[in-house]
Amino acid sequence: MFKKVAPYMGEYKKYTFRAVMMMCIGIVAKIMPYFFLYQIVSPLTKGQSISLEYVMLRVLGILLSEIIYSFVYVKGLIFSHISAYNTLKNLRISLQGKLEKQPLGNIESLGTGRIKKVFTEDIDMIELLLAHAIPEGIANILIPFAILVLMFAVDYRLALLSFIPILVGIFAMGMMMKQGNSKMDAYYESAAVMNNTIIEYVNGMEVVKVFNKDGDSYKRFREVVKNYRDFTLLWYKACWPWMAMYSSVLPSLSLFIIPVGAFWVISGSLALDKLILVLCMSFAVGPSFMKAMNYAGKFPQLNYKITELEHLMDKPALKEGSEKFSGVNRDVQFENVRFAYGEKEILHGVSLELKQGTTTALVGESGSGKSTLAKLLVHYYDLNEGKIRIGGQDITDMSLEALNNEVSYVSQEQFLFNTSLYENILIGKPDAKREEVLKAAKRAQCDEFLKKLQDGIDTIAGDGGKQLSGGERQRISLARAILKDAPIIVLDEATAFMDPENEEKLNAALDEITKNKTVLVIAHRLSTVKNADKICVIKEGKCMAVDKHEKLLEECPEYMKFWEASVSASTWKIKGEKAC
Repeated sequence: MFKKVAPYMGEYKKYTFRAVMMMCIGIVAKIMPYFFLYQIVSPLTKGQSISLEYVMLRVLGILLSEIIYSFVYVKGLIFSHISAYNTLKNLRISLQGKLEKQPLGNIESLGTGRIKKVFTEDIDMIELLLAHAIPEGIANILIPFAILVLMFAVDYRLALLSFIPILVGIFAMGMMMKQGNSKMDAYYESAAVMNNTIIEYVNGMEVVKVFNKDGDSYKRFREVVKNYRDFTLLWYKACWPWMAMYSSVLPSLSLFIIPVGAFWVISGSLALDKLILVLCMSFAVGPSFMKAMNYAGKFPQLNYKITELEHLMDKPALKEGSEKFSGVNRDVQFENVRFAYGEKEILHGVSLELKQGTTTALVGESGSGKSTLAKLLVHYYDLNEGKIRIGGQDITDMSLEALNNEVSYVSQEQFLFNTSLYENILIGKPDAKREEVLKAAKRAQCDEFLKKLQDGIDTIAGDGGKQLSGGERQRISLARAILKDAPIIVLDEATAFMDPENEEKLNAALDEITKNKTVLVIAHRLSTVKNADKICVIKEGKCMAVDKHEKLLEECPEYMKFWEASVSASTWKIKGEKAC
């Protein structure tokens, strides 16, 4: 288990070794009081007189040993925590870097709840391993064994009596870990489902309330919480009997020693001072072993979490090259593109060419593969088959940074971070000056609503940008894309939040972002793309026809059907009773 974490420790590995060394020094200091105690007790049991100075020196030795133990123990914990928290930092940074390179589908399949749990709870559990289980576990295992060795030096028979309950305790701990491991997968799977459901329930609260789905949502929520309870109880029921056994046996070493030892003392086969010494030592064995066993009981959970963490981090990353952009132009070619979500193929050999400086529109029914094709251009997923090229260069040969510099992706659900609107726009070009950001906001037609905000462009967007309307969030995202100024623009339902009042402003913003660019646009309103240089009709993952609006109306029945539906939708009115 430690080997799995060690690569992320880096230079801080030495602090863990220092912590272990401190604990080992502490072990020696912890044993010394029993030696001094023996020196005091032994003469008394034999009727020998001892001086006050003799006793005070031994008492001073006991106090000094405890002080040394306390000092090195605390010092060891300081070292172990330095190592632990820096390792956690490295783990989170590494995980974030690998997560960024995961296909979007992998991230979505995990769910927000599970990812959040991994970044917080699961990684924090590793702190227990590095800061406590390793140094304290080693110390609390070695102390009892060191004392047992000393017991054997005093009287091997009493030592063997002490060893019996320890063996019983170790057996019980082993059985508990075995039982716990058998139920671990189900336990943590139910926890992950519950986390995802809770986040979904909270995020969808508006829909729940508006559509009066409290009952259905609560029923589902209650069900996953109940399942988690059942799996948790199942796990504990399997572990509790063994936990109770070692918890009761380990602290009871003296119960085995006292009756048998007393008999040996009476029979004359054992000296009283030796019995007292071993008895005193036995009081220290139980608590230390209990501490060690408690840490050992956490190991199955730690191992599971580390394994799950590794599994998450080891998922295949997106195919990424290291080349800079070297294309001869900004033409985009889709060549026999095939793509599947899991076992279900969505795109079936799509070929399409986007000429530099032109606008190409994708139209088709929902689920036909339009958005998938657009996301493949920005390399959200790896292709199953085919190629996507920019200026003749395969996008998988380019670094993600190089590709991101070439393409801007604007969707209907552009996420805004809970920072200022200024900082949200600045994402498009992090090194931009404030004047550039303000200019981009103006070009995106943001001025009007920014003036109404108390802090203007420095207003905090709120969680997910919910301080703004859908149209306002869209214009902020367009300002972000304008500031980035990439030569290729992908607009995935970017006009979805267009309303009559702001239609002109949003269209003006779109004109700004698409000027002299290679544009791929997906629109639910065909009227907004009828003037495109080229329109591609997508049906069931295939390119049915590619041409201009007028030509498609004449020659493509599928497009004609879409157009008629679009015209009908634009003239739709609410029918009411005629006024009396």
